Amino acid sequence: MSQIEQDYLIKHAKSAELYTRAKECFPSGVTHDIRYLKPFPIFSREAKGGRKWDVDGNEYVDFFMGHGALLLGHSNPNVVQAIQNQAGLATHSGASHELEVEWAELVKQLIPAAEKVRFHSSGTESTLMALRLARGYTGKNKIVKFQSHFHGWHDYMVKGNATLTGVPEGTSDTVIVLPPNDIDIVEKTLKEDKDIAAVILEPTGANFGVLPIFPSFLRDLRESTKRHEVLLIFDEVVTGFRISKGGAQEKYGVTPDMTTLAKILAGGMPGGASTGRADIMDMISHTSDAEWNTKRRIAHQGTFNANPMAAAAGVAALSQIASQPINEKADANAKLLKDGLNDLFARIEVPGCACGVASIVEIKLGIPCVCPHREVCEMPHEGIKGQMGAAFQSKLRLALINAGMDTSRGTLLMVSSAHTKKDIDDTIFAYERAIAALRKEELL
Repeated sequence: MSQIEQDYLIKHAKSAELYTRAKECFPSGVTHDIRYLKPFPIFSREAKGGRKWDVDGNEYVDFFMGHGALLLGHSNPNVVQAIQNQAGLATHSGASHELEVEWAELVKQLIPAAEKVRFHSSGTESTLMALRLARGYTGKNKIVKFQSHFHGWHDYMVKGNATLTGVPEGTSDTVIVLPPNDIDIVEKTLKEDKDIAAVILEPTGANFGVLPIFPSFLRDLRESTKRHEVLLIFDEVVTGFRISKGGAQEKYGVTPDMTTLAKILAGGMPGGASTGRADIMDMISHTSDAEWNTKRRIAHQGTFNANPMAAAAGVAALSQIASQPINEKADANAKLLKDGLNDLFARIEVPGCACGVASIVEIKLGIPCVCPHREVCEMPHEGIKGQMGAAFQSKLRLALINAGMDTSRGTLLMVSSAHTKKDIDDTIFAYERAIAALRKEELL
């Protein structure tokens, strides 16, 4: 057993005990694939601002940030107050309510493509509905997506970034997976196949933008889809309200036909939304035409659609994003962090860099990097994928946790407006300690 693992075991005895119980309840002992960590994950107890504490009492600077949902940081006072107030009124009234209207109005105010909105409970549901709307509106069957882009775990979207175990062959056959950033192959595909309803993508790229999409490709894709009368869907579950107040579509000036949202949308509570052009979204509308209602209309149920608790949190979060410099604070924090990490890597002579768009910071270690001062890494995707394997990332994350910092894979940091200068300084020191530990084990 390595020293990193020994230190981890010593620091996390209660987490180890909980993991033993969890393995009797959950496959692999976790409730989300990305939380799986050998020898076991940490179990959290509470979180506030830019920090969290585990059941063993260890304190961490946190850049996991609720899988990217917490642009305002943990336990934002306005969001907490809104949830508490609503809990005293009704957790679920089984009826329409004022907060859902306020929530949708904020989405329409902030997201350029949003003409009408339908709420769900997750990002997976939001892309599932967007694809159904696209197929219903166009009368076509196929969807184009891009390699490694994640749009939830439902049957239509696992192709290209997971096994197809359990997915009917006929379903996967309706999805075409293309390499990103190649407009020529998109143009050829749309020209030759007239049964394509929509193209969907993460507008900054796969894995939170680690495998980037070039902004010029977004503009070319918008022109191509319009020319071939194919709908364009931006999956802004990650980027919505984070890349800018209006998401990637506002930052890059490219308006899709539909947008999917979650994460920041609900202020840290479960919530998602499909939104876009009114004529597409109205495929869900009831009319006086009985034939439309029974044969053409797209039905949409969901016990927790626009749940009052999620709506209260969403209104509290989006109101602050709309009226305060939340994005500017988060982006400034991210720049401080990137600059500090790049200075560290240069000082201790470790190949690598920190880069990323807006308040997302990506760490590349172990190879010379040409993009420390660019938002979008220009390294070929295969080079990015090959630079750090899963085993290295797992060991890096253990070393960072030992040093008092936690984030996804140890290489993806979601920065919030609540992080402080001390949080950033402590994070840079945590990376210095983690890299020293990796070097002792000749892993870097």
